[in-house]
Amino acid sequence: MISIDGSLGEGGGQILRSSLTLAMVTGKPFAIENIRVGREKPGLMRQHLTAVKAAALICGAETRHAEIGSTRLVFEPGRLAAGAHVFNIGSAGSTSLVLQTLLLPLALADEPSRIVIQGGTHNLAAPPFEFMARAFLPLLARIGFRVSIRLTRPGFFPAGGGEIVVEIEPAAKLEPLALETRGKLLRRRIEAQVANLPFGIAKREVAHAGEMLRWADAELAPCQIDGAPSTGNVVLIEVEHEMVTEVFTGFGRQGVSAEAVAASAAREARDYLAGAHVIGPHLADQLLLPMALGAGGRFTTSPLSEHTRTNIATIQRFLDVSVQVHSETEEFVVELGAAL
Repeated sequence: MISIDGSLGEGGGQILRSSLTLAMVTGKPFAIENIRVGREKPGLMRQHLTAVKAAALICGAETRHAEIGSTRLVFEPGRLAAGAHVFNIGSAGSTSLVLQTLLLPLALADEPSRIVIQGGTHNLAAPPFEFMARAFLPLLARIGFRVSIRLTRPGFFPAGGGEIVVEIEPAAKLEPLALETRGKLLRRRIEAQVANLPFGIAKREVAHAGEMLRWADAELAPCQIDGAPSTGNVVLIEVEHEMVTEVFTGFGRQGVSAEAVAASAAREARDYLAGAHVIGPHLADQLLLPMALGAGGRFTTSPLSEHTRTNIATIQRFLDVSVQVHSETEEFVVELGAAL
């Protein structure tokens, strides 16, 4: 039984999600204490509990202490089985974060799977649908993971009510992922989405971000989103190179001006473009698991966040995998060997 301290490092839900993924793939049971104890609302929230129950379902796991607010959990995985499932978070909890928990185990199964996840598709402090579809999954495809994702209904924080549909085929031959150059710049786009809000908000956001980044009007795309059950607003700045696409986000919320929402995303995009590293901090964090469970690889990124360092430590509790991090000028190089 692997013991995990959920308060270490970043101390958030990522420790739990990574542990669930790794337990399902390796068959190793774990006990985690101090789940999210430093958060305003400690313990398991709805999205975390949905991930636990979903993971238990697809691998026949035995669980203890799996309830809202629990700061500990015992998870003993059984045999992983692909299939068709619907998971309803029951709140605006992130569909992307639940998907991250289930994706790799199902991709490494022998049969295809189809999963539907209902909840929030555009949430604060979580990757929105567009990040998953445009930035993350294309890199997984290069490793050999075969996944398609579709947004059937957008769901914005705090109401949620969204839905994604994910088709997962058994992985092809897994290859190392090498990301040491961005390649040629192919496309830039500033997209601002509004749902059940004045279209003028989106127009102000793309105008402000475009002015900050000095991009052309042709690269600005204000959008009115239909079908959302609640109000919502997100700014998505997409930078597509030959080797990688990055998506930077800003989320609208009450009391924050359209210009401030746009500026938060524009600053991230500007910092990325000013550097030479290939992978931004959020994508760096999320590539660790598929590379560790795949054939390893190498990428350059900005200085590692506490979130990423915590994820590395969690991976190494389950896998005998080499992870080396060293700096070269202003870049950090992350190298992962294949799991032994």
